[in-house]
Amino acid sequence: MSATDAATADDDPADRWSDVRDLPPSAKLVAKVLDYNDTLTQSELAEETLLPPRTVRYALSRLEEENAVDARFSFADARKRLYTLSV
Repeated sequence: MSATDAATADDDPADRWSDVRDLPPSAKLVAKVLDYNDTLTQSELAEETLLPPRTVRYALSRLEEENAVDARFSFADARKRLYTLSV
């Protein structure tokens, strides 16, 4: 196995998204938006995805079940949670 083969095996994008593959389309969209943006709140995700807030909440809960996102409280506003992609 050459060095390039080892690098492509570790960086396989298909393996990276395996946890998200069987989730609903809304969860996939939220995950992709989080992939482009480092950290977003739930309201920012709703703005970026053009999804209703309830749908974003459902998508985030499904992503959290799969350990695909990390959530932490915002230091600026403790009522808000900040979401980042962990896959």
